[in-house]
Amino acid sequence: MHLFIFILVLLMGCLPQFSWASFLKVAVSILPQKYFVERIGGDRVAVEVMIPPGANPAVYDPKPDQLRRLSECQLYFAVRVPFEGVWVQKFRSMYSSLEVLDVTEGMELINMAAHTHADAYESHAHEHHHHEAALKDPHVWLSPPYAALMAKNMLNAMMRKDPENASYYKANYERLSSEIAALDLELQKRFSRHAKSGPRKFMVFHPAWGYFAKTYGLIQLPVELEGKEPKPAQLEKFIQLAQKEGLKVIFVQPQFSKRSAEVIAEAIGARLVTLDPLAYDWFKTIREASQAFDENAS
Repeated sequence: MHLFIFILVLLMGCLPQFSWASFLKVAVSILPQKYFVERIGGDRVAVEVMIPPGANPAVYDPKPDQLRRLSECQLYFAVRVPFEGVWVQKFRSMYSSLEVLDVTEGMELINMAAHTHADAYESHAHEHHHHEAALKDPHVWLSPPYAALMAKNMLNAMMRKDPENASYYKANYERLSSEIAALDLELQKRFSRHAKSGPRKFMVFHPAWGYFAKTYGLIQLPVELEGKEPKPAQLEKFIQLAQKEGLKVIFVQPQFSKRSAEVIAEAIGARLVTLDPLAYDWFKTIREASQAFDENAS
């Protein structure tokens, strides 16, 4: 018994020891960001997520214990979700040692859908209509090429903040980047099979999949417009649009009401399918979504 304890202590002494103080402490807004930080940082990082599972990023307010943990963080990776519009400037004011970085840096951002009725989709160009006050779509992580660039921005910040572990972070990032590139190639091949027949369309409640659609030649038709559910007259136009396009599935997500989507689905005999763009496991999210869109887009 004593020999066993001696060997155990000896082995523990050979393992690298990381105290809480030795971690690079990073804060993020949403769970998919945590996934990327942990893939890059491995056992050298501690990650605080501000928006918990199931919470709506448009209206969430952080809890006192989150703010306490945030005070110990060195980096905050912002990704332009609505939550940040209210809170990021407060974080900067509250914590002078917290460095806030926008992980969408270097990306060509698209506008969120800004139409007020379904007629606008007749031209299937809704993602290209702009106005000066348009909000930029924050859902960059849902397109693999954009996600790879987001991860690269994270890597650069982490290496700069923690140069002692830079080579460790870089090696992890290169493995992650290789996996993302392989997935992107897989999806390019999957969706290119339908290229000759023109862009395929899918209907969603919340317009989270604009970057994914742009990357793979699809068109998303969002029911929620400018952050609001459609009025009855507008809802009737969505029903007509869904019928015209022959849609049999409407995609919803856990963080938003399904009421309008249920009305459309019932009217046209379609079903609702839930996809969660804010889930932690990024690869699982993208694979499930790509299969769902491939099978149900029209």
